[in-house]
Amino acid sequence: MRVATMIFLTDESIWPDRLAHELEERGFAGLYLPEHSHIPASEEIRTPAGEPLPREFGRTLDAFVALGQAAVVTERLALGTGITLVAQHDPIDLAKQIATLDFLSSGRFTLGVGFGWLAEEAADHGVEWSTRRELVRDRMALMRALWAGEPTAYEGEFGSVRASHAHPKPVRAAPRTLLGGAAGPKLFSHIAQYADGWLPNDGRDDLTKALPALRKAWEQEGREEEPEVVPYAIQPSAGKLAHYRDLGVEEVVLQLPSAGEAEVLRALDDYAQYLSLT
Repeated sequence: MRVATMIFLTDESIWPDRLAHELEERGFAGLYLPEHSHIPASEEIRTPAGEPLPREFGRTLDAFVALGQAAVVTERLALGTGITLVAQHDPIDLAKQIATLDFLSSGRFTLGVGFGWLAEEAADHGVEWSTRRELVRDRMALMRALWAGEPTAYEGEFGSVRASHAHPKPVRAAPRTLLGGAAGPKLFSHIAQYADGWLPNDGRDDLTKALPALRKAWEQEGREEEPEVVPYAIQPSAGKLAHYRDLGVEEVVLQLPSAGEAEVLRALDDYAQYLSLT
């Protein structure tokens, strides 16, 4: 089982290149970064659990720029977003960013896709909250048209692109794509339609109960290979990782503190114990 990490990188935290170098040197499998374009300054804004937002939410670095810096100083480290708020991006521009990062990192990029949970942030991007899931599906299809080997047109409910020359291309037909969100029929249907697997948040869903439903949706879409399941933002323990391993999970993503270099490296020293358990 591969052990990757995630962190809210900010203008106050460890730098991407330093962290990426240390991760690769220590044998960690990957680095995932979340994104928020901005956080509206309102005391009414809360986390999904109803708590005030941590400081780092409003200070995140651009994930693609930070991962580009990480790519330059590493050779093997997997690079990913956890997650990209696809509804808040222009899909033509986003397709170019994704393809460029995947190309320059020799295919090391994983696109974590999310629908978003902060309605106020999405509204500033012109996103209609009630249709954001359908919008994401539409934009994923549009991006895949731009990644196609030959100029391919796409006409969707929310956007379109004419048959175009669009380079570079991702190393494979499309980057590895994992869809985040809480377990449910609609999420699992979307995963089966356009993703390679699921990026569940640690502790939010009982994977033992959820995985059969995911596999059923997968089979209904005619998918033959097993869906990937990558538990995300884990506060690790030996027992928890053993449980995921027993479920057939092949990759986990441990959460690092959003902090300066010394504190983050101490956390890596602590997490190193789990590399040998998996």
